[in-house]
Amino acid sequence: MPETVKGPVADLGATLMHEHVFGLSPEILWNWPDIPEGWDLEARAREAAGKLEALKAEGIDSIVDLTVVGLGRYVPAVQRVAELTSVNIVAATGLYTYDALPPYFGNRGPGSLFGGRDRLAEFFVRDLTEGIGRTGVKAAMLKCATDKPGMTPNCRRIFRAVAEAHLATGAPITTHSHEPGGLDQQRLLASCGVDLSRVVIGHAGDSTDLAYLEELLAGGSYLGMDRFGIDTISPFADRVRIVADLCARGHAGRLVLSHDSYCFNDRFDADVVRRRHPDYHLLHISRDVLPALRERGVTEAQIQLMLVDNPRRIFGWTSTSAPTGTSPRRTTS
Repeated sequence: MPETVKGPVADLGATLMHEHVFGLSPEILWNWPDIPEGWDLEARAREAAGKLEALKAEGIDSIVDLTVVGLGRYVPAVQRVAELTSVNIVAATGLYTYDALPPYFGNRGPGSLFGGRDRLAEFFVRDLTEGIGRTGVKAAMLKCATDKPGMTPNCRRIFRAVAEAHLATGAPITTHSHEPGGLDQQRLLASCGVDLSRVVIGHAGDSTDLAYLEELLAGGSYLGMDRFGIDTISPFADRVRIVADLCARGHAGRLVLSHDSYCFNDRFDADVVRRRHPDYHLLHISRDVLPALRERGVTEAQIQLMLVDNPRRIFGWTSTSAPTGTSPRRTTS
């Protein structure tokens, strides 16, 4: 059964595969606690739970919280949110960077100033099998990233550690990618023995290059169409069109949907984000994207694949008797 912040569940239902509950800056919060954004765990937990309950009312049952080390992961706060909401929250492990490692890892391991063994995979496996910190919350997904700098030596080290943890535990992998870097990610993971059908190439939906996307699909991976609402990278119409085109070409069984949004994130000015990205929120897919996809001919069966069946398969649910799950509420406006 899939692991969530509150423990194993029988089924995740309709799932957004790339979201975040909190993005925090611990050293800022420790040293300047009076920053304008403010951090009060209980108040922010209740605020986040309210947003998730609104999501539940739209027919979404679960989110995968891909906040890992490097993005301000603080699982005790997410635990409190989980207590206050009926939405399942799946935790992740891994390390988010485009190049430099946190000094704890950067000063240890192969190629570092002081050398020694690489403990990255050890930490990831512990999160998956024993729990994160002292919370008892087990991660259920691994995350790694590359961006414009490409597959730097430190990113390669993280990808290899993620592959090692995947092979040790069976946990699926998701990535942060920047076109055309998803292909390099696939090549490296495959060289480490990873079955690419257990990999989601994240942010693939930023691209409108069907040849690139179908090359990723030919490698066997799922594609994360997971930044709906961030129109400055790719506008709404293009994001909808590329999903509809891929569905028309028979690829709905390899696509997952999401926003890459946060319930609270102190690393961006919330007022600026709201002005520049008014649709960057958890309800955008349910209220705007799904109706637009239906208008372009995407069927209810294909939506079921992208939101329910594909997440089940990614997390290893293979039973033919799996429950149907909650369908997202159909919006006609």
